[in-house]
Amino acid sequence: MAEVTILSLGGSIIVPDEVDSTFIRAFRDTVNAYLDADTERKIIMVTGGGAPARTYQKAYREIVEHASVQDQDWIGIAATHLNGTLLKAVFAQRCSDPLVTDPTAPIAFSGQVLIAAGWKPGFSTDNDAVVLAERFGAQRVINLSNIAKVYSDDPKVNPEAVPLDHIGWDAFRKMVGDEWIPGRNVPFDPVAAQKAAQLGLEVITAGGRNLPNTAAILNGELFEGTTIGPEA
Repeated sequence: MAEVTILSLGGSIIVPDEVDSTFIRAFRDTVNAYLDADTERKIIMVTGGGAPARTYQKAYREIVEHASVQDQDWIGIAATHLNGTLLKAVFAQRCSDPLVTDPTAPIAFSGQVLIAAGWKPGFSTDNDAVVLAERFGAQRVINLSNIAKVYSDDPKVNPEAVPLDHIGWDAFRKMVGDEWIPGRNVPFDPVAAQKAAQLGLEVITAGGRNLPNTAAILNGELFEGTTIGPEA
């Protein structure tokens, strides 16, 4: 059976303010090098919304008093589809299957790369990554974002917060809670964390713009980041 790796790719590293074509090109080359080393390898990438999601959600909140949380989610989901369509085109030679927008629907996975995006309100694309990990038998999710490590507390609030190499699911969920808030910047979606904990998955969260570090994670080498798992 092919080895499937799940990458939850934060929109903030695809579109921090505008589309970062230089980064995406280098990211493509990093992923291609990993896949070229073993043609049995497969990667599922789940794309976040990034700046387009935040910009349009903010506009909606400014226009509409008592803005609907569900409508904010749908706006964010649309942004993930745009980013996913871009990455699907970038990886066209390896990804011939349609963009996945429902991780529970029938899915063809004929190439080495499959691109997925937002599904429905109530959680972020991290949750879609967890659903796909369960479906395709992956034991871990690599969560690449603008957050290099999980801290013991919010470093913006607590100056004594320290970066962690490992943290258990119980401790992590106490920090982030159980509620998903559209546009909230956390290391891993609280709803996804709950499901990942139930499945006993391991999640590696790391700074996505550090591509040598991403290559190290993919290849099972030493890396900088935080491992969230059943054991602290």
